[in-house]
Amino acid sequence: MDRTIKINLGGTLFQIDEEAYRILKRYLQDIDDRLKSTPGGAETIEDIESRIAEIFQSQGGTAGVITRENVEAMMAIIGKPEDIEAGSEERDERQTHFHSSTGKKMYRNPDDKIISGVCGGIGAYLGIEPVWVRLLFILFACFFALGIFVYIALWIALPDARNDAQKREMYGGDFRNRGSRDSNPGNRSSYAAVESGVTRQTSSSVGNAVNEVFRAIGKVFFIIFRVFLILLGVTFVVTGFFFLVSFVMIFFFKYPGYFSTHSFGVNIFYLPDFLNYVVSPAAAPWILALSFIVILMPLLALIYWGVKMIFWFRARDGIFAITGLIIWVMSVAALSIILFNEGVSYAEFGKTVSEEVIPKTPPELYIKGDHKVADLKYDKEISLTDEDYNVYFNDDNKGLFISTMLDINKSDDKSLRIDVRKRSMGRSRQDAMNKADGLIYSYRMSADTLFIDEYFSIPANSKWSADNVRLSVAVPEGTVVHFDRTTEKMLHASHNDGWDWDSDSGHDERISSTPGDQTWVMTEEGLRRGSEKSRKEK
Repeated sequence: MDRTIKINLGGTLFQIDEEAYRILKRYLQDIDDRLKSTPGGAETIEDIESRIAEIFQSQGGTAGVITRENVEAMMAIIGKPEDIEAGSEERDERQTHFHSSTGKKMYRNPDDKIISGVCGGIGAYLGIEPVWVRLLFILFACFFALGIFVYIALWIALPDARNDAQKREMYGGDFRNRGSRDSNPGNRSSYAAVESGVTRQTSSSVGNAVNEVFRAIGKVFFIIFRVFLILLGVTFVVTGFFFLVSFVMIFFFKYPGYFSTHSFGVNIFYLPDFLNYVVSPAAAPWILALSFIVILMPLLALIYWGVKMIFWFRARDGIFAITGLIIWVMSVAALSIILFNEGVSYAEFGKTVSEEVIPKTPPELYIKGDHKVADLKYDKEISLTDEDYNVYFNDDNKGLFISTMLDINKSDDKSLRIDVRKRSMGRSRQDAMNKADGLIYSYRMSADTLFIDEYFSIPANSKWSADNVRLSVAVPEGTVVHFDRTTEKMLHASHNDGWDWDSDSGHDERISSTPGDQTWVMTEEGLRRGSEKSRKEK
């Protein structure tokens, strides 16, 4: 493979292979020999160099290696050296093209930079040494970091003076003198420009010494900045990759084993399955697809930007970033509209209460579970609020079963009262009450035993609407109450759910699941363990 050579044309660096370099060198040497002794020849040579740089840039020369084909294509555009005349109308047109703008414009100066070239560009624009601008920024940085924020703002706002035309705008009329201070007296040749590049030096020796100190400090800060970016990029990649893998495993492979959240009282469930119970069938696929886009795109962007921070590369990804942002914003908007439309179904709260009075209460009341969760066939379970509200799913018949809570209160008379309180949410209060009234729950009284269901169900073809059923049993004072494990668990759930348990006694007595501890007595202060009543009687 032929070796490549770096050259500077019109203030832009190019890489050129050895064969193309020999052809370009001979071509520029012929132009230099022909025009250097003519009036205005130096300006024409400079204009030709800038034009050659523009052609190479249009051919993608800054992104790759200039080949012989690139040079021959450029020569076909510029023309042969013998056809170029310094005093011709063609030269006047080029002069007009390259020198039409004589006013100054502020840029970042890539030829005199420590961090980004902001101070060098300001110095060139104002015609002063950049070292004074740098000292001024340091001075302002000592006052609430004002100089740092101003510098960052100018770094973002000012473009980089990459080509010769932009540098001419940056330096103004003094551009040629600045560009040739390091040159020998007389006109600088095109061959010399290719061989060694154009060196711009605008500071005095003292200023250069101070600038070198700044450059050394800038390199240290740049190294620190790069280390910080690498660490931040690694964090982005690891975080994005972890959440991406979690997202794929949970929602596609349905494998939550490594992502359990039981410690927080919430079991992992699958969004695609749960959506079938809470939204309309037509909306569920759209919610899934839009949720996939809304979640996945930021994770991929996080990983991509992390890789860019680590390897510090440039890519023409602006159009992709803008397109991705537009797609993501549109997806968020569409998802929000669908969720809002579905969320209207939960706008109002409604409840119903049914009461049954049993005049003759047995001295000892047994409360036992009838239809139990242990006997229920279900595929998935969701536990919320510290396992007090459990939802069980049956995928075969789309059955939905929810745990019931039990309250035991003191009756105001000698009657046994059984209240079933149902609650739901709907588009209106009446809609919510209708849903609550349709919830399916049953209990039965047989002699001295009250059989209650551990769960209630939702009617077929109905959606989950934050439904809740609570069974409240009021027993007369002095009644001995016996629980089995199922009903004791239901009572414990009600206690944890915020029911005012024994508020008059001044202390909190928890339900225990210890064997032999299921016998309680309704006293004047509330429900007490049977052992406590025995101690009082003694």
